[in-house]
Amino acid sequence: MATIQIFDPALCCNTGVCGVDVDQALVSFAADVDWAKQNGAQLERYNLAQQPLAFAENPTVKAFLQRSGQEALPLTLVDGEVALAGRYPNRAELGRWAGIATAETAPAQGACCSGGRCC
Repeated sequence: MATIQIFDPALCCNTGVCGVDVDQALVSFAADVDWAKQNGAQLERYNLAQQPLAFAENPTVKAFLQRSGQEALPLTLVDGEVALAGRYPNRAELGRWAGIATAETAPAQGACCSGGRCC
């Protein structure tokens, strides 16, 4: 199973439910992370404000920040390689990287081949 690492911008919390303005994208992503972990995904999140050494000690992340700046976060690595930057992955992407079947990736019941036609 792949290892997924999410490098967040400086946040007061990972859920987006802190402060006056709730970021719905962060709330949805936090739920997707919980879903992925409950289904066996190896996923870690790092917050620039709370874990700056994780950013500085990872050569891929350090080079990304030097090239693009922290405005380009979040950054997603899968097995140490850049998989996504500038937005959080959705549930289908997390499922694909972690090898977890989702409603979007699972074949329809009764469909044995593409297009619903049997081979």
